[in-house]
Amino acid sequence: MDGGLLRNNGGTVMQGKTLVTGAAGFIGFHTTKRLLERGEEVIGIDNLNDYYEVQLKRDRLEVLQQNPRFTFHCVSVEDGENVSKVLAEGGFDNVIHLAGQAGVRAPPSDADLYVASNLVGFCNVMEGCRANNVKHLVYASSSSVYGSEAVPPFSANHCVDHPQSLYAATKRANELLAHSYSYNYELPTTGLRFFTVYGPWGRPDMAVYKFTKKISEGEPINLYGNGELLRDFTYVDDVVDIILRVVDSPPTNEYNGAISPATSQAPYQIYNVGNSQPVAVKELVRLIEVAMGRKAQVHYEPTPLADMEITHADVQELEDAFGFRPTTNLREGIDRFIEWFHDYHSRAIE
Repeated sequence: MDGGLLRNNGGTVMQGKTLVTGAAGFIGFHTTKRLLERGEEVIGIDNLNDYYEVQLKRDRLEVLQQNPRFTFHCVSVEDGENVSKVLAEGGFDNVIHLAGQAGVRAPPSDADLYVASNLVGFCNVMEGCRANNVKHLVYASSSSVYGSEAVPPFSANHCVDHPQSLYAATKRANELLAHSYSYNYELPTTGLRFFTVYGPWGRPDMAVYKFTKKISEGEPINLYGNGELLRDFTYVDDVVDIILRVVDSPPTNEYNGAISPATSQAPYQIYNVGNSQPVAVKELVRLIEVAMGRKAQVHYEPTPLADMEITHADVQELEDAFGFRPTTNLREGIDRFIEWFHDYHSRAIE
């Protein structure tokens, strides 16, 4: 498409310029790459912190910087002054906010990191969107908001007031803060509750990458709850497909249905983004073993209090709105990840 002109789902021609926070992160990298491929100009910000290997973030960034329509700023979302500056100078149509402190097993000593990044940082981004008339803010929430009392399959219309972790509590707070801005300032916001996203260029602290690396190095892996915990593993390409559909379709304040926790008369919406097919973690390990042709050494440990027994996404609202739902099965996704893993790490050795 010439000149950055795009067509949204309705076929309308639009000029695209998007800010992606957390652009050097896992989902941020894939989202930015796809936006660039469809002809958009993208400004990315990331603080390149050391929550996991910084080199992986730099390698993702190197891929993105090969495209002349991509500009990067090393900025933390906690830095309100510089976030405001980037937003004021950008003239953005949309903001996709994927930056934040991840991890459900946060020790008490890290509470300030979660508050700074996930609460203060989120408010900085929202205020910048409000002040600069951004058309749509799409932000990352999490399946972990459902907590201990959720009944699977988890619906975005369920009450989510009993999170099990500090991380989950900050993500739920993001949803409430977003509604206040949507209601008071008519800032269209959409929250996406991601369910265990995996795939090439993934996070090394997540199960798929962590298990693969340990098996490849002959090290033991730890499984919680006898490996019976169920997770709704969702392939990253499916996630990005949804992000792009959502960002092109901001919610309005003309909602005519029954108001629910996922909707409002304000321009506000929440969707689940999951594969809707929970798989036991021990089955994940088996699929990795098959793909690698190697057996895992497994140690079993008690389930941490912050971990949920099951995650299972009900994505009916998403399918109703966009006619699309994640479809990549876990075996196919694992095969693609293992192929990338071998290629990436062989190049690193060279």
